[in-house]
Amino acid sequence: MIHMYKLFGKWDLSEVEVADQGIKRYVNLDPVIIPHTNGKHARQQFNKSDICIVERLVNNIMRNEQNTGKKQRAMMIVSESFDIINKRTQKNPVQVLVEAIANAGPREEVVRLKYGGISVPKAVDTAPQRRVDSALRYITKGANQAAFKSKRSAAECLAAELIAASNRDAKCFSINRKDAKERVAKAAR
Repeated sequence: MIHMYKLFGKWDLSEVEVADQGIKRYVNLDPVIIPHTNGKHARQQFNKSDICIVERLVNNIMRNEQNTGKKQRAMMIVSESFDIINKRTQKNPVQVLVEAIANAGPREEVVRLKYGGISVPKAVDTAPQRRVDSALRYITKGANQAAFKSKRSAAECLAAELIAASNRDAKCFSINRKDAKERVAKAAR
């Protein structure tokens, strides 16, 4: 017997596809009702890829001062933003989230190498796990900055950031940050 779980009781994760093959293994779309695993995957280094991508988004929302440790509030923000995304785009909001992560994750970064007393920048490819982490961090940071001292709610700002990132809109914070990182890496080649 196959159990059909829907995220927040509304969104079916089985119809979501990850188009970017580089991050496919690191974007977990296991069907869950409520994205809350109590950190059972956090015991080993790379097990965060086993956590549902929506829960990782919720955990990143809890990073800023207003939401630290308030997982229920963070889940409400994500749930409301998913409703807004569905109204605006008529698409599955988890699909929009996956597209936003694929577009907002930097493909190249800069590391500093020391030669004697001089540090020399060198461009390197970004690991897929780091791409997903960076994309989630940029998306939530952009939403938090947009909502700070604003009349718009955090859910509206998160929805706007996710939609803009999934459309590769250069005006949104996450895509802007990704482009800046890649530009620096291109200069350091």
